[in-house]
Amino acid sequence: MNRFSYIQLAFLVLGSLVLLFILAPLTGMFLNTTAGQVFETAKEQEVRKSIWLTIYTSLAGTLVFSLAAIPLAYLLARKQFPMKKLVTGIIDLPVVIPHSAAGIALLGFVSRESVLGKMGSAVGLNFVGHPAGIAIAMAFVSIPYLINASRDGFAGVPERLEKAALTLGASPFRVFFTISLPLAWRNILSGLILMFARGMSEFGAVIVVAYHPMITPVLIYERFGAFGLKYARPVSVLFILISLALFIVLRWVAKEKNSEIVK
Repeated sequence: MNRFSYIQLAFLVLGSLVLLFILAPLTGMFLNTTAGQVFETAKEQEVRKSIWLTIYTSLAGTLVFSLAAIPLAYLLARKQFPMKKLVTGIIDLPVVIPHSAAGIALLGFVSRESVLGKMGSAVGLNFVGHPAGIAIAMAFVSIPYLINASRDGFAGVPERLEKAALTLGASPFRVFFTISLPLAWRNILSGLILMFARGMSEFGAVIVVAYHPMITPVLIYERFGAFGLKYARPVSVLFILISLALFIVLRWVAKEKNSEIVK
């Protein structure tokens, strides 16, 4: 066996340990939960409502904030401006700071006394304890994934194509929507999926802004605190299965969409 083969073997062992580290806790949870427990949990109205709330608030937050996040990603990929590195660092802040601290910051941002809170109150909307507040909290902690993925996608689009279209008389908006966006779509779609998935799994920021109505991560935490591991585990397994199914479907749709764009 040559030296390179020894390196491959060492990397294989190390990689296997990482996979084991990821799979072992999940496998143990699934082995200790029966199919009957999962089905009985799925019948509970509280569980179904929390899962639906988790899905649609994360999806709403992803779609609404993507309207501003994608153009920002394009600017970061194409333009040089003062303090650009500072802006990039600010974008990554929600990933770095503790999410409980993010929840405290958001609570001050959306409370009744804040500017946004007063605007919401004027139309009868209180963000605290409301699905809109949940969507904002989810978007806050997950939006860096979309911006960074989209920025990488736009950076990979050859500038000469955009300049050629501008030279031929196309408007900047037309260039963006017919050249830049379609060519960067694979990365943007991956960013949207990651933002949506990360939003669904958020706990720390959401529990501060809106303990009720309960999203599924909060419901799992409540059941664990009130009844113990036995009652929290089936909800966790059910939520993981649904999240995994959604992730697979979204990835399949993304693959089909990318195939259409290539054609």
